[in-house]
Amino acid sequence: MRDKDLVGYRVVAVHAHPDDETLFTGGTLATLAARGAQVTVITFTLGEEGEVIGAPYQGLAEHDQLGGFRAHELACALSLLGAEGIQLGGFGHFRDSGMVGSSSHDNPRALVNRVDEAVDLLRVELEMLQPHAILTYGPDGGYGHPDHVAVHRVVEKAASASTRIWWAIFDRAANYAGLDKLEAPAGWCKPDAAYLDNFTTADADLTFALDGAALNAKRAAMRAHATQIWLADGTISATNPAAAVAALHEPLAVPGAYCLSNRLLMPLLCAEYFQLGRGEGARELLGGL
Repeated sequence: MRDKDLVGYRVVAVHAHPDDETLFTGGTLATLAARGAQVTVITFTLGEEGEVIGAPYQGLAEHDQLGGFRAHELACALSLLGAEGIQLGGFGHFRDSGMVGSSSHDNPRALVNRVDEAVDLLRVELEMLQPHAILTYGPDGGYGHPDHVAVHRVVEKAASASTRIWWAIFDRAANYAGLDKLEAPAGWCKPDAAYLDNFTTADADLTFALDGAALNAKRAAMRAHATQIWLADGTISATNPAAAVAALHEPLAVPGAYCLSNRLLMPLLCAEYFQLGRGEGARELLGGL
């Protein structure tokens, strides 16, 4: 049982798509909520342009039904993390813009075409929530996704000057080291350096350690996003009835593995990582506030 030492603190995580909150910040959010903080996740789009893992639900993407399904996945994940959720502008208001070069950018509802509107809507939400800290992405969006970059720009404009902002990253050194402790399941492979260097960021300012309860909550939330995340722990679901098992050479250091639709192996780490975006001198997520 954790001490409720963060009662009265308010933390807002601002993300582009369902599953980002779990992959980037899930263990941190679960820890903060368990310690009594009010944790809110604001999500901009429904991730309509995502690819689906598993054969049974491929038609969701083919017939533009994926967004509604992912809204349900997000609700389940947030419940498991102990967080409240807000869909900016309402469900379906902003549309997933897709990856760089995607024709989805041409959709007038795409987030990349409505940044100023998103600033106005987010400012209203933040004025009501009055967060002590915001968790979001850095200027490159973590790995260059246009919606992530847009979210960064929106947060920078919408957040008050006094609000501490942390940029969630996939730490480069930790992910390289974690992959060395894993072997990929059949049909998966390890990412090459070009992929890893784009997907990860060097030089974290804060390492947020995850205990067993936080890791379990993050795993459960990852399973909730079954169309997008495949855990290599032998579990199956109605969404993805195929099992995969990664070899864990040092399970205390790297307790799990997963992939996205690209089947590229990634380590589940015992920490999440942040760079300080605003709040000069801060060394703890909420310390000194």
